[in-house]
Amino acid sequence: MIDPFLMRVGLAAVLVAMTAGPLGCFVLWRRMVFFGDTISHAALLGVALSLATDLPVTAGVLLVALAVSLVVLQAGGRFHHTDTVLGVASHSALALGLVSVSLLGGVGVDLMTYLMGDILSVGTADLFQIAIGGAVALGLLVWRWKGLLVASVDREMAVAHGFAPQREALIFTVMLAVLVAVAIKVVGALMISALLVMPATTARQFSATPERMAVLAAFCGVLSAVLGLFVSFALDTPTGPSIVVAALVLLLVAVGGRWVAAQK
Repeated sequence: MIDPFLMRVGLAAVLVAMTAGPLGCFVLWRRMVFFGDTISHAALLGVALSLATDLPVTAGVLLVALAVSLVVLQAGGRFHHTDTVLGVASHSALALGLVSVSLLGGVGVDLMTYLMGDILSVGTADLFQIAIGGAVALGLLVWRWKGLLVASVDREMAVAHGFAPQREALIFTVMLAVLVAVAIKVVGALMISALLVMPATTARQFSATPERMAVLAAFCGVLSAVLGLFVSFALDTPTGPSIVVAALVLLLVAVGGRWVAAQK
């Protein structure tokens, strides 16, 4: 009989990783790695909002992630280059979040819980939120797959096929914000972006089609979560970083294996 605690922790990690993998493919295709960093860093500011207003942490993170994302989407390319806007927004959100949470220290806030994650504290309600959030994000991805894919490849082609690139970007932003909101307790604000990028990069080594890459990215994410949990329990290391290290190892093995195959 599997221990309910282990089952809950394992399911939380697997659900987050399974959602992050396919979304990470679009992060790579749309060259939005820095955008992912910005949303994940904004999560800490959302935590501060939740603590100050007694909102659920998931709701606070989702609201702030969406707000910061919309600001970046609107400001990028209008007032400054998009990279500049992303850099300012990312580091400002992280700094403001750290300062704000520190000022609310009287409520017993543990910054490491939100920076690195605390999957061992995930309860049944948290697991339910992760499942719902993952289903929403993946549901939107399946629904808008063609539009998102075409808009990621060529904006003009997207318009020619009747898709609005700005609308697709907004929908994708919502998906990322939902993932960040439900994942912060599992891998932490500083690790979410890595869980988006690394499994997708690993999957790209073996994928000839976008669909195959998305499926393999989900598989690589889940495998990273399982291996990371095993290492964390065996060596008593932080769970979130352990999952990311496992994802890094898989990426290095994939790149190394492809390089060796190319030499033959």
